[in-house]
Amino acid sequence: MNKNKLDITDLKDMLKKSGEKYSEKIAYKIKEKEGKYKEITHKQVRETIDSLGTALIDMGLKNKRIAVIGKNSYEWEISYLSIVCGTGIVVPLDKSLPENELKSLIERSEVEAIFYNEKYEKVLKEIKKEQIGKLKYLISMDKEENEEEIYSQKQLIETGKKLIEEGNKSFIDAKIDNEEMSIMLFTSGTTAKSKIVALSHKNLSSNLMAIASILDVDCNDVFLSFLPLHHVFECTVGFLYALYIGAETCFCEGVKHIIEDLKEYKASVMASVPAIYERIYKIISNQLQKQNKSQEEFKNMLGGNLKLLISGAASLSPEVERKYRNLGLNLVQGYGLTETSPVIAIGTNDYYKEGSVGKAVPGVEAKLVNCDNTGMGELVVKGPSIMLEYFGNEEETKKVLKDGWFYTGDLAKIDEEGYIFISGRKKNVIVLKNGKNIFPEEMENLINQISGVEESFVFGKPVSQDKNDIKIFAKIVYNPELVEDIYHVKETPKVYEIINKEIKKINTEMPKYKAIRGMIVSNEPLIKTTTNKIKRQDNLEQIIKDGF
Repeated sequence: MNKNKLDITDLKDMLKKSGEKYSEKIAYKIKEKEGKYKEITHKQVRETIDSLGTALIDMGLKNKRIAVIGKNSYEWEISYLSIVCGTGIVVPLDKSLPENELKSLIERSEVEAIFYNEKYEKVLKEIKKEQIGKLKYLISMDKEENEEEIYSQKQLIETGKKLIEEGNKSFIDAKIDNEEMSIMLFTSGTTAKSKIVALSHKNLSSNLMAIASILDVDCNDVFLSFLPLHHVFECTVGFLYALYIGAETCFCEGVKHIIEDLKEYKASVMASVPAIYERIYKIISNQLQKQNKSQEEFKNMLGGNLKLLISGAASLSPEVERKYRNLGLNLVQGYGLTETSPVIAIGTNDYYKEGSVGKAVPGVEAKLVNCDNTGMGELVVKGPSIMLEYFGNEEETKKVLKDGWFYTGDLAKIDEEGYIFISGRKKNVIVLKNGKNIFPEEMENLINQISGVEESFVFGKPVSQDKNDIKIFAKIVYNPELVEDIYHVKETPKVYEIINKEIKKINTEMPKYKAIRGMIVSNEPLIKTTTNKIKRQDNLEQIIKDGF
């Protein structure tokens, strides 16, 4: 058994066992004023969670649904754990939701309380005033003291501490049913279409144990938290896993600060998305070139301590993997979905193949169904981390859960050694007149390698009266600063010419039916989710609206 793997039944059990083992180690390092940091031990974290949970139960929130919305922070993480480890059901919400969607999700999830950052106060007061859903309590993660109709998280912690001193053990002794719904997660998508994924303690704790049994990460590591915490990839792999193994967590101040934060905190582990790794590589390579330094300096520019970079949520180009590995940086792909808590497969130091998402983690079975003549089929999985259901949606649940197997909607191949290679989403495949399948993700990976290109979106479009006569087009987003640095041009027509030359080169290296027949060049970012996934339908509608 891996030395980092503690056997746990639920997240409360995880906090207890890992808290005893790592009590004096630093759990969080938080930047305060310039050059000053606040450090919080694992023991202090667990005491704070007990205090906050006790106060929540005292407010009458036992077995109620409670939401959390806001930037990644220590306050966000203790809110989540104080809800889920003995109070009620936690509902993490996307911090980038527009007001109308936030109202809709608060109504649909029937939350009775919400932890929030200051910027959401106005809209949440309105929701409470309008009596939308069941919302009764507003809890600010920023305020120092309670105000009229608003609770301060800090003051609730003090209240809970006193209650515990007086003998209140309602939270500390709370029993957890590890098989009932304790986490409600909304899938990305428009509010009307978003489904509620019901997860249990067993789902998450089994995934933590599976990851710990194969990843070479321990209590001496420093995690940089970057992806939004409401997303299960960051929640499990970044937040809960770091506490489980007794590691230290630091918070990134935003995408523009990611390189300096990696360096400043001397981070050793990060989970992120391909677009971020591509961005980091391009920026650092450009800086080294300007300073006439060799690529050997790459690791030092990121603090010198990085040992594991996990890429998830979208397809990672094999070329990007290769570039990082050539620099001695261990960049691996993980694969999973909200419905699988999330990790299904992950590459490791020992088990790694370029282009693969690794092998299925211990406890998860993976197989292909409805394979074509090339051996590609839909990936289906089974195991303790598979969701309970889509809450309140039996019809959609039946579509994806069949005889204990979860149908992922991803097309893949599995080689003889068990390595999984994801081709793309079943619903994103572009089918040509000749019956050939095009995976836009594969094409986008190639385009994104062009120097100066930030991101791209590949789509199919009929080019004649025959609606089945589809050709491949691309919208390509460039970075004006990088393009000016590399090619010494500013004007869009010039940029178009340069990128077009590179596209022609790509076209010569692939079968004719895959060739890109036209493109839009822009410096406006694509429409994406908060985890940087391209919203394909929204981008397509925008392109049509713009008259392409």
